[in-house]
Amino acid sequence: MHIQLAELPVFDQDRAKAFYTEKLGCSPVADVPMSDDGWRWIELGFPGAQTTLHFMRRADDNLSPEPVLALIDDDVEGAVNALKTKGVEILSEPQAAPWDPERIGAEFRDSEGNRIVISSP
Repeated sequence: MHIQLAELPVFDQDRAKAFYTEKLGCSPVADVPMSDDGWRWIELGFPGAQTTLHFMRRADDNLSPEPVLALIDDDVEGAVNALKTKGVEILSEPQAAPWDPERIGAEFRDSEGNRIVISSP
């Protein structure tokens, strides 16, 4: 058993798709029409992961004050530096994670204003 997809609220599907493919190396798994208003079913895959990321329509302009997605990387500092060179807004630099001081964590913001955590395994 595994989780098939994680839903991420977005304002603009094309902008979000570009962010996740260009900045994080995701690959499109699905991108098909879903409704008459132009909304599409988009799923993106992270390298090496079974779970895909699905874009759902953001219900309102309220952004979550908490991270909505957690990513794992063996080299958090290297990943954050790579994101910086791609113009990604870094909210917190790599540091001991508050939930586990043995792990390194950092936060960044995606194109839709979502807070994303990146941490060591």
